[in-house]
Amino acid sequence: MSFSADTKEELARLDGQKSCCELAELAALARMDGTLQISAHQQYTLNVTSESAPVARKVFRLAKDVLKRPVDIVVRRKLRLRKNNSYMVRIYLRGLEDLKNLGLVDEEGQICHEIAPNLIKKRCDQKAYLRGAFLAGGSINNPEGTYHLEIVSNDEQHANALCQLVNRFKLGAKVSMRKHWYVVYIKESEHIVEFIGFIGAYRALLEFENVRVLKDVRNQVNRLVNCETANLDKVVDAAVRQMKNIQLIADTIGLQSLPSTLRDMAELRLEYSEASLKELGEMLRPKVGKSGVNHRMRKIDELAERIRTQNAGNIQ
Repeated sequence: MSFSADTKEELARLDGQKSCCELAELAALARMDGTLQISAHQQYTLNVTSESAPVARKVFRLAKDVLKRPVDIVVRRKLRLRKNNSYMVRIYLRGLEDLKNLGLVDEEGQICHEIAPNLIKKRCDQKAYLRGAFLAGGSINNPEGTYHLEIVSNDEQHANALCQLVNRFKLGAKVSMRKHWYVVYIKESEHIVEFIGFIGAYRALLEFENVRVLKDVRNQVNRLVNCETANLDKVVDAAVRQMKNIQLIADTIGLQSLPSTLRDMAELRLEYSEASLKELGEMLRPKVGKSGVNHRMRKIDELAERIRTQNAGNIQ
């Protein structure tokens, strides 16, 4: 089972909420995954469809507890391509009053695209509504990969309202369009952790944080290793260059022509080709610091460069 499915299953099993929170959560589920069926006798049936059995069970329980209406479930088996079963929860409403309570229509009976203010008055209701929206149309990437959480809606106004609701918690949510769908998404790992925490997925939060910490440590180690490798490459390249310059001086004017400080330095480098500047300084008598060794090596490099320039001039 995916991390996203595990998170939804955990959320679907949450129980013991206040009645106002249950109404907000059911309203979000109905808005995101519901379709309204009106019979010839003006009987209203709200059909909420999900491919998740735990989510369908939660819709069933919420509808019975909150609306006190008859409810049943229809299971549709998908044989093609071995797809998951589909679960349709049918809620038999008494009329427009139930639709108003769920925020699906306004006082005039017109379809409501915004989130009804009475559903999200309190902080707990806001969290419950977002939990329902995530259960209905949300997904979250496995934290081992890229960090990404999203809630998909087919209603632009509702998607924008969801984004505004998420950002009441300062989580940096944004809306983008994907084909004919509107996607509310969060990218920052810290914000994703906060989101799944306040909607109640604490087990998923702990797993997400564990993976995130391990990834951060692994990335830090990789950065340190890369940095050490790069520094080692620089040391090796510098040593090779210094050896070539010293050999050039030895083959042309001879090391004996150098001042004693530079001659000692050159001879040590020839003898200890893999030593660092600090180690070379420790071998000198008297000892010399790294900056002093670097200064002497730079003098040797400058002398070798002058010899190359003179040789090039003589050839011409």
